[in-house]
Amino acid sequence: MELMHTAHIPTGSGPFPTILALHGFGASAHDLLGIAPMVSQVVPGEDVLFLCPQGPTVLELAPGQRAYAWFPITGGGELDPTALVAARGVLEGFVEDALAQYPIDPERFVVMGFSQGGVMAYDLALGRPDRFTALIALSSWLPDLVVEGLLDDEARAALSTLIIHGTQDPMVAIDNGRESLEKLKGMGLEAAWGEYEMGHEINQNALRDLLSWLAEGPFALNAK
Repeated sequence: MELMHTAHIPTGSGPFPTILALHGFGASAHDLLGIAPMVSQVVPGEDVLFLCPQGPTVLELAPGQRAYAWFPITGGGELDPTALVAARGVLEGFVEDALAQYPIDPERFVVMGFSQGGVMAYDLALGRPDRFTALIALSSWLPDLVVEGLLDDEARAALSTLIIHGTQDPMVAIDNGRESLEKLKGMGLEAAWGEYEMGHEINQNALRDLLSWLAEGPFALNAK
């Protein structure tokens, strides 16, 4: 597989409900893996496969200290179309490899992203709603560039979607999350929305509601 990744792999033959978890700017493949044990308790009697690929863009923070991103951030904050297409291609390749290598249940396949990873989650799920059953965007935003590149697809309206954002987020203002919600409504997609008294993070209340949403929706035993 082209991207380095970490994983929580259940025992048994599967197929398993699966989350593709995309980290934010300046993090790594280990960043979201810590919530895998909690997610794995969502489905009674069944474990959850958790895949965390690492962004291809290397950030040199200090000598010998690296972090990773899905695409560079320019001084003006604008998303470079070329960088988005490149990141999309790498991630789509990872998904194809993962489907061939891991026992993923295609009817319970969720893509989740934090911050910049949420941008890529939006891009993947909205662009291929036939591939994913649900989308989770955490402390993120839906760029116009992603929306403008979408083709009409009736399957998109059936995509279960959850947006979570902090009211005190200093990195991605909550208005960005609210605007993302409205953009989704404009394309006929009704998303669940949760805002919390937190910064650029996932606090316990947000995580609790995320797990409940998974249990009652995409990972429900009758969801298949």
